[in-house]
Amino acid sequence: MPKKGRSAVKRPDNKAENGVPVSAKQRKTESLLCFESPASLFQSLIAPMDVEQFFQEYWEKKPLLLQRSDPALTSYYQSLFQLSDLKHLCTQNLEYARDLNVCRCVNGKKKVMNKEGRVNYSQLKKDFDQRRATIQFHQPQRFKDELWHIQEQLECFFGALVGSNVYITPQESQGLPPHYDDVEVFILQLEGQKHWRLYEPTVPLAREYSLEPEERIGKPTHDIILKAGDLLYFPRGTIHQADTPAGVEHSTHLTLSTYQNTSWGDFLLDVFPSLLFDSMKGDLSLRQGLPRSLLCSPGVSSEVNKQVSVFLRGLAESLEKEQQELRSSEMRRDFISSRLPPYKLQEEDIMPVGKLPALEDSVCVRFKEHILLTVEPSQENTDEATELMAFMFHSLKNKRETHMMGVHSVDDEDQEDEEESSQLQGLRFPLTHLPALRRLLSGERLLVAELPLQHDADKLGMVMGLWTEGLLQVC
Repeated sequence: MPKKGRSAVKRPDNKAENGVPVSAKQRKTESLLCFESPASLFQSLIAPMDVEQFFQEYWEKKPLLLQRSDPALTSYYQSLFQLSDLKHLCTQNLEYARDLNVCRCVNGKKKVMNKEGRVNYSQLKKDFDQRRATIQFHQPQRFKDELWHIQEQLECFFGALVGSNVYITPQESQGLPPHYDDVEVFILQLEGQKHWRLYEPTVPLAREYSLEPEERIGKPTHDIILKAGDLLYFPRGTIHQADTPAGVEHSTHLTLSTYQNTSWGDFLLDVFPSLLFDSMKGDLSLRQGLPRSLLCSPGVSSEVNKQVSVFLRGLAESLEKEQQELRSSEMRRDFISSRLPPYKLQEEDIMPVGKLPALEDSVCVRFKEHILLTVEPSQENTDEATELMAFMFHSLKNKRETHMMGVHSVDDEDQEDEEESSQLQGLRFPLTHLPALRRLLSGERLLVAELPLQHDADKLGMVMGLWTEGLLQVC
C-alpha cells in the first residue's frame, strides 16, 4: 500500500507471483482497484456504490448486492485466487486445519474431512471431485500479493484487522450449514456461481459465531446467485448459507472480514480500567474501602448499586468536562501487533533515510498509517509510583506469513520466531513529549526547532529516535 514518503512497489512485468507467471491480461486489470489511498481502494471495491451512502444505509444495517457484468472485473477477480492455484500452493508445506479445511454440509451439519499433517494435492483434488467437498483456504493474503495489497489498504481504511478465506465448492454441493458470524462480511465472487440465501438475524451484530438450525431461521430475506465479478456485503449476525448450483463446474469466492470485537462495548472494556485508575488518583471517594464483608455476600445490594451509579455519573461528568482523557491500550496494541505490514515493504525500506535531522531541518513522519500513539503506564518494575509514558508503536516489522493465523502448534524454533514477530515494535517517550508526537502524526511538515518541547536537546533526542527507527525523515 502506498505510504506517506514511500511509493508503492509494483511487481515487475517479468516477475512471477509464487512461481506462477503473471499474464499481460492480469497486469492490465490491476488498475481496476485504486490503490492511491485506503479510501480510494474501498471506494473502488464497492463501486458504483458511494462510500457515504454505503455507511449511511448498509453498514451494520442490511445486506448489499452489487451485480456487475464487467468482463475486466471478472478477469481481475479471478486473478486474485482460483482453483488452479492450489496445485502450486500445495508445494508450500500447507497443513490441514492450519492452512485449509476440507468440509461439507451433510444433513444440516458441518462434516470436516481433513486428513492428518501436510496437504497432498492429489488427495485434495480427489476429495473435491469425488466427495464433493468444499476447500476452505485460510488467510490467502499470506501467499497472494494482490490480496496482501488489498487487505493492508483495508486495514488502514477501517482501522481494524481484515482477514480473509477462500471457499472453493464443486457443483451441487454446500460446504457449511446455516450460521452467522461475528464479523462484517464482504463476498467477492471469483469463479463460477454461488447460490446465497440470507436470513434475518436472531442476534443482530453478533459477537460470536454460531450455527442456526433450518427450522429456526424462517424464509430467506435474500435468495440470489452471485456471478464472477459480483460483490455481496452483509453485517455480522446475518444468517447465511451458500451452495454451488447444478450445471456450474465449481464456485470460488473470497470472504473479506473485519470489525471483530470492534464495538463500543469492546472499547469501553478497554478504556474503563485506565479511566478508573486515573480517576482514583484525584477522587478520594474512589479510594475509600468497600463495606465490610461485601465480597463474601451472596449478592450485591441495592445500596451498592446506587453507590456505583454515583461513581459512574461522576466519571461521565468528568469526561464531558474533558477533565479525563480516555486511553485505549489493549485494542490498539492488538491491532498494531497483528495487522499486515506495508505492502511489499523490504527490510532496507525501514532503514534510516537521508541526513540526520538537525534543529534547522523540517521533518515529516514516514509510514504514518502504520503508526499508533498510546499513553500507558511504564512497564518497568520499580519501587516508584506508576508513571505514564507515551509509546509510538508501528507495524513495519510484522510478518505477513502469520497474519490472522492465531496460535498453532509449531516446533520450538518456529515458536520463537512467531513470538518474536508478535512483539510490539516502537519507541517510548516521556509524557512531556506527547504534544510534539501528536503534531508530527498530524501529517504536518515541522521544523525541529519549533516542536513543542522546552529544551533543544529533547527535540533532537526525539527526532533522532524516530529517524533511527525509520519513522521520520528530513523533508
